[in-house]
Parts: sequence; structure tokens; C-alpha cells
Amino acid sequence: MEDFKILTLDGGGSKGIYSLGVLSELEKAVGGNLCEHFQLIYGTSTGSIIASLIGLGYSVEDIKKKYLELIPSIMSCRTSKSKSEKLLEHANSIFGDRDFNYFKTGIGIVAVNYDTQKPLIFKNEVDRAHGVKPSFEPGFGLTIAEAVMASCAAAPIFKVRELHTKNKGVIQAMDGGFVANNPTLFAMIDATKALNFDLKDIAVLSVGVGNYVEKPMSRKMQFLKRFEMAKIASRILVASSNTTEVIANLLFPSLKIVRINETFSEPEHGTNMIEKDIKKLEKMYQLGIRSYAKFEKETIALLGV
Repeated sequence: MEDFKILTLDGGGSKGIYSLGVLSELEKAVGGNLCEHFQLIYGTSTGSIIASLIGLGYSVEDIKKKYLELIPSIMSCRTSKSKSEKLLEHANSIFGDRDFNYFKTGIGIVAVNYDTQKPLIFKNEVDRAHGVKPSFEPGFGLTIAEAVMASCAAAPIFKVRELHTKNKGVIQAMDGGFVANNPTLFAMIDATKALNFDLKDIAVLSVGVGNYVEKPMSRKMQFLKRFEMAKIASRILVASSNTTEVIANLLFPSLKIVRINETFSEPEHGTNMIEKDIKKLEKMYQLGIRSYAKFEKETIALLGV
């Protein structure tokens, strides 16, 4: 029996372009759309956008083109309100009114219930529901655009989202990175507890957004309390990813997993989660390609391609 293959994608705002660099080479290696090669794709925040587009059958090249349009457009906005409005505009343009029934493979999108401070996981398959299956609604009855907006609501950079679900009532939601910026553990819970796969039959490719010297988000904001809050939020997301990586290794020491998330400490690579410079974004994409090359043998062996 072939392994149950899982792809997990970290959050990190603009830095998601690094993940696309990694995935562009992977797509060439497998020789087709990635949704055909992974039975489950999990994404948080910017990773939820990429996961959703892959799950709909988009090529990585098409996703990159969209990213190079939407990132400067969104991140050039000055306020959290205007950033959120611009993100919603792009989400509606890209996803339209498509819901979770349109996905071609298993999808998990991570957000946080702001009121309860508990994970809010959007799924498209009832088999991965943990309890209360009779009332299960794919994506809680919301559109893909609404789920992505919730997963990307990294306060204070973006506004908290209000969701009107079919089966859970009204929920205030925020960025999933505050509980699982690296969504690998949630994917593993689905695979082992809901779908009952043995560890020996699971293969996980976990793709981060890279680690960089943190560049100030705005020179005009350096001494403002809001900037400090945004800086802290960014660090929390990185800490969340690192924590998940450590815990996953401790809980599943025999798991077949490749983690691609290199550190680039050179000052010229300095960036942050609201990067909007096209040249810097293209550079991060190239860094992702370089990282894939470093882990190519392990990745190919993992996925059996």
C-alpha cells in the first residue's frame, strides 16, 4: 500500500512566496498538479491560500503569478482595515463563491476562535471530523474565501473576522498561526485518530516560509505601540512553527517527514511578513528553490517519485 501523503504549509504573510519556490520544484519533480499527489493538504494563514489553490488544482506557477499581484496590493495598504478589505477583494476575485465541495483532495485550514481561544479547523471531509459527524458541514458551510480570510486574520496587521457558519453560529475568528503556524500536528491528528492510519503508512512534507533577519515593518511606526504589537505577533508565529516542529519530532519519532524551512541570516535577506518589494519577493522565491535543491533527495525518497 502506498503511503498516505500529507503536505503542510506554514503561515507567514508575504514570506509564503518562499514556500512557492520550494513547491515549484516539487511540482516539476512529480510531473503534475500537487493535488494529485497528496491526500491531505493543510495550511495556515498564507499557507491556507496556497493550500486552497493547490487543492483546487492550480499550478504553482499560476499561484506565484497571483501572489506577485496580491502581495504588493495588500501590503501597501496603511491600516489593518484597508489591508483586510484589499485581502477580501483578492480572495473574492480568486475563489469567487466556491465552497469546500470544490476541493480535489483533503484540505485543512487552520484559524482560531477568538472568543474561546480554541483552534478552528475548516475541513472538507466528514471522515476527518472528530465527533458530532451528523452536524458536519464542509468548511462550516462557508466559502473558501471566508475560511482563508479567517486563517489570515493576523491581528493587529489584519482585522478579526466575523463568520456566520451553518452549524456553529456566529464566530469571531483570527489567524491560525497563533495556535499552529505550522499545521503538521493537526494533519497528523486527522491521519492517525480520524482516518486510523499507522505511522509507518504516513509521509509528511512540511514546508515553512524561511527564517530571516527581521526588517522593521515601517520606519514611521518604529516607535509606536502598534508596531511593537505587530513585531510581537510576528515572533509568536515563528515561535509557534518552531514549537510544532519540536513537538512533532518528540511525539512521532518514527514518522517519515521532511521539513524544509531554512534560515537566512545574511542582512541582505532581511524581510518581514508584510514585505511588498517585488525584487525581495522574487529573491525569497529563489531561496525556496535553493532550499528544495538541498532537500531534494530526501523529498523524492519520502514521496516515492
